[in-house]
This record gives sequence, C-alpha cells and structure tokens, in this order.
Amino acid sequence: MNDLGLLILRLVVGLTLTAHGAQKLFGWFGGPGIEGWTGILSQMGVRPAGVWAWLHALMEFVGGLMLGIGLLTPLAAAGLASVMVMAIVKVHWKNGFFNKNGGIEFALAMLGGMIAIGLSGPGAYALDPQSLFGWSSTALFLVALLLGLLVDGLALASTAFGTGQRHTA
Repeated sequence: MNDLGLLILRLVVGLTLTAHGAQKLFGWFGGPGIEGWTGILSQMGVRPAGVWAWLHALMEFVGGLMLGIGLLTPLAAAGLASVMVMAIVKVHWKNGFFNKNGGIEFALAMLGGMIAIGLSGPGAYALDPQSLFGWSSTALFLVALLLGLLVDGLALASTAFGTGQRHTA
C-alpha cells in the first residue's frame, strides 16, 4: 500500500505543479505566460528576470511531469522543492499562512509533498530504478536539494543586488 500511496502523492503533486508551470509557460488556465511571468519577476527585482522565469516555469512544468511518472524522481523532487522554497521566501512569506491572502499555504503543502517523496523514494510504480547513478534515491535527493537551495541563494542575491536591497534567507 505504501507504493500506491507514493504513486497517488506523485501524481497529485506532480500534475498540480505541471498545471502551475503551464500557466507560467503557455498562459494556460488563466496564467500570465512566459512574458507575463518574466515581467512579474522583473517587478520583484529578480535579475536576470528572463533566465529565472524560464528556469522556474520549466522546472514546474517538466519537473511536475517527471515527478508524476516517476522519472528521475529525486532530481525532480529536489528541483521542485527548491522552487517552492523560493516561492515561500520571495512571494508568500510576507502574506502569512493562508492562501486566500497570498500566504504560504499552497507552496508549503507542495514543499511537504516534495520532501516526503524525496526522502521516501519514488515507490514501485515509477520508471526509476531503486538507485540512480549508483546512488540511493534519498541520497541523490538530498544532494540535489542542497544544490537547488544554492541556486535559490543565487536568485535571492540577484534580487538584492538588482534592487540595492539586502535579503536574508
């Protein structure tokens, strides 16, 4: 039953983030599209906005698909977790907890799903083998998450230097 639970979690969280990424990339489901998303990031002071917009939107869209089917699951979970951390820090934290007010609720729930999948592994109903590149799924997730958090730090630094403001994580 654990494997079935992981499959359901991967599908729900992965496909939810795929739809979220489709809003940013293509303007589907009432989203801004890549030009609108680039403008939003630019207004937040993220530099270079175009690069970060593409990275973020592609990570949500492609990473969500990969997570859903269980392909390179530890890498997808780590990448998506780092996107959610950035969303929490840069956008939602100042708005409190509840999503109604633009708070951290949605991003935190997605982050929790990524961490659960990353630490548990993809489960039996995934395309991934039990180990990737000679690493356990959990070890690969933790290393990739660390790298993703370093990238988050670079994005936050680009914001601080781009606007003359200092941000701390």
